[in-house]
Amino acid sequence: MTESQLRPRQAVLDMAPYSPPTGQRLGKMRLDFNENTVGCSPRVIEFLKDQLSGEGLAVYPDYTEAKAALAKFFAVAEGELLLTNGTDEAIQVLVNTYVDDGDEVLLARPSYAMYRFYSEVAGAKVVEVDYRPPQVAFPLEELLAAITPKTRAVLVANPNNPTGSAIGLDQVERILQAAPAAAVLIDEAYFEFFGVTALGLIGKYPNLFVSRTFSKVFGMAAMRMGCLLSRAENVAHMHKAQSPYSVNMLAAQAAVAAVQDIEYVNRYVAEALAAREMLRAGLAKLGIEQAPSEANFILGYFGARAVEVRDAMRGHGILVRDRSYEIPGGVRITVGTREQAQKVLDELERIW
Repeated sequence: MTESQLRPRQAVLDMAPYSPPTGQRLGKMRLDFNENTVGCSPRVIEFLKDQLSGEGLAVYPDYTEAKAALAKFFAVAEGELLLTNGTDEAIQVLVNTYVDDGDEVLLARPSYAMYRFYSEVAGAKVVEVDYRPPQVAFPLEELLAAITPKTRAVLVANPNNPTGSAIGLDQVERILQAAPAAAVLIDEAYFEFFGVTALGLIGKYPNLFVSRTFSKVFGMAAMRMGCLLSRAENVAHMHKAQSPYSVNMLAAQAAVAAVQDIEYVNRYVAEALAAREMLRAGLAKLGIEQAPSEANFILGYFGARAVEVRDAMRGHGILVRDRSYEIPGGVRITVGTREQAQKVLDELERIW
């Protein structure tokens, strides 16, 4: 029997595998993936129970009503919105549409791992500029200096994951102006906790793309639902590069139910922001330094004890995310409710 001659593309061979620690999380305090820590709106569950039927599941998705409702929610034209299978597919479709093998994709580091993942799959050259320690400020000048004629995409999380850092619209515009031949993605997964959006700039900049997700504040991470917004001509190009039925019909319909209960979202955001300040103050009292955050999480610096702290918390049913492999001493703690924040502080006081 001869050895197989089948080989994957070199870009895939060169990639490091990405394996998030997603197992055995139910029943624990989930402060490791920046999800909604109490769950989605009850209206979403009621909607799914009412709409779920054998006939409905047998039919390929029709997104007409969902596109209309979500475009109205985001205050854009229907042609300016692309439904995606979470933000991950939004990144993938953007890269597949605008980036050729060997083109440059510009990222800040550290940031969301899927930016590098999909860029590497596409065979792009990934160029990274580092956030500025210790307060992990956005490296605007360094990023602008790294833009070249080969730069075909600039992918920016705002606020950033895992640092919590954010930039204002003036800085977003400087990036857009400096890279007119590149697709500039502003990933607004944590917009609701920050309150600043680049959506209003779509009409001004033809190279602007904005992504939103239903995995965070809306509490629908398991459904994999997102949106990518840009000028209509850009969306038309990306639609050609997207599988026609990549979005689950139930996810699209549930998203419509979710945006109809925006009061639920607002209440959760207010609670999370109060919990964030409570957690920030408690960490400071324990002498634990932290990065400024505009998102629903805090990056704390635990030095050489980062992994020890993560494991000790897990042993008591509290999941936090070790990021010390890329940020020295870094542990990211999702902010949910004030009750959850107090439990984190009580546990840290015991082990710190």
